Amino acid sequence: MAVLNDDVNWDSWPVEDYLAENYRELHPSDAAVITHHSAFYRALEPDGVARSVEVGAGPNLYPLVLASAASRHIDAVEAGASNAAYLERQLSGPPDRSWLPFHALCRELNPEVPETLEESLAPVRLVHGDLRSIEPGGYGLASMHFVAEGATEDFEEFKEFCRRFVRCAAPGGHLVAAFMENMPTYRIGADSRWPGCPVDTDVVTEVFTPLTDELTVDRIPSDPTLPDYGDSGMILLTGVAAARPAG
Repeated sequence: MAVLNDDVNWDSWPVEDYLAENYRELHPSDAAVITHHSAFYRALEPDGVARSVEVGAGPNLYPLVLASAASRHIDAVEAGASNAAYLERQLSGPPDRSWLPFHALCRELNPEVPETLEESLAPVRLVHGDLRSIEPGGYGLASMHFVAEGATEDFEEFKEFCRRFVRCAAPGGHLVAAFMENMPTYRIGADSRWPGCPVDTDVVTEVFTPLTDELTVDRIPSDPTLPDYGDSGMILLTGVAAARPAG
């Protein structure tokens, strides 16, 4: 049977293994995501978004840095205890120096990003909760990175997470996201097993088309400098939350 989101102990997410495998250096794939997303954020008015949300923030800081160029307030929503503890440390004290190259590239590509990493994280507030706890329509911008396809093995639950993600934004609100392409169930570190729901650009386009306007879906190929999780690359999305249907 497919593993559902609530079947998983997210409090035990292996933060240090995950960071070591993915974020202790700036890999080409994340540089490509930052390049793509920076073009999206450059088109927005600096500090023009009153409230943004990062859904399932995890221990990844660069989406928060990117959002700081356009957002006066950023909620980093995270349910897992280990991820939340890491974020708390990054927000309350000096962030890990391994994030400095990520910040430098974000600022190089969008000068509206604050000058220092600490200043970029200053608008961020940690919110303990998951996607299902987020107030619908409460944000002018919703961002999500490697969450919906890595939170369940069930395609219907994946689609529901995507619908809830779009509903985080008010109608007309901005959307930006990234997904692992064709991600199977995978391991991090020596023995931890985590769910995956394989999706590709066609699937993401089909799911988001009725929910959004101005939808763009792009992809980047797999990155040989990263561990082989079984994926085939990354899918990048931007759009605008469509008006709620009547009734």
